Amino acid sequence: MDLIPSFSVDHTAIVPGIFTSRVDNVGDGVVTTYDIRVTRPNREPAVDVAAMHSLEHIIATFLRNDPDWKDEIIYWGPMGCMTGFYLILKGSRPSREIYDLIVRAFRAVDYAESVPGTTPENCGHYLMHNLGMAKWYAARFADYLCRNNGNPEIFEYPKAQRLVTNDGRQFYDS
Repeated sequence: MDLIPSFSVDHTAIVPGIFTSRVDNVGDGVVTTYDIRVTRPNREPAVDVAAMHSLEHIIATFLRNDPDWKDEIIYWGPMGCMTGFYLILKGSRPSREIYDLIVRAFRAVDYAESVPGTTPENCGHYLMHNLGMAKWYAARFADYLCRNNGNPEIFEYPKAQRLVTNDGRQFYDS
């Protein structure tokens, strides 16, 4: 099987940030998948599972209610490696253009008094939430983005040597 593009990014060199993962033609339009990387893979611990779940609920609710963006949002959800999220939007725009939206979304977590959708009827694991830790991760990431706004490294996947696996497959930046 061919290696999928998201597994072709050099995870030893990526830093937290906002990256364009892929752009796909869908029907008559285009959708873009963004990699919202909250922690540095393989260098920092993954985000706590309960905090990640709370961030998913709070930020998904924020995004789908934002008056300027709600009609563009297709999906917000966690990465399996628990180092960040995927955001899928209608259209194609550079990752820098969603910077303000992402900072506002993570800053909004600080104002949450509860996690939305945490009843047995609304959530498949409604007891697995941690609002306090979600606030800590959100503030940490938003502060990091603000400190590094002028650093292109937080908007562009790292350019790395082309790695070749033992069986001859070549890794490419997505």
